[in-house]
Amino acid sequence: MKKIEAIVRHFKLEDVKNALTEQGIHGMTVNEVRGYGRQKGHTEIYRGTEYAVDFVPKVKIEVVCTDANLETVVDTILKTAQTGQIGDGKIFVTDLSNAIRIRTGESGEDAI
Repeated sequence: MKKIEAIVRHFKLEDVKNALTEQGIHGMTVNEVRGYGRQKGHTEIYRGTEYAVDFVPKVKIEVVCTDANLETVVDTILKTAQTGQIGDGKIFVTDLSNAIRIRTGESGEDAI
């Protein structure tokens, strides 16, 4: 099993969710996050004064999938969330040793 964490722009969330659903991937967790990478934030003008916004708001999508579905999930997120601009985000893939469904006690791939 794999855990995919994707940091994407806010306005791409619905597109990613719909694209994953079309591919048969139905479960995900979404968090609003803030951070920066190479872009190191940006400046905004508010009431005539310029402010530095160090942490850029993004959305973190977490998906747990089988090894067989990994390429489908990553490709779908990559194609859907990409705008070609700096700040599109990142995708992280990690190995997941186990998952347990609390309601039934199922574990492993059966729990996803």
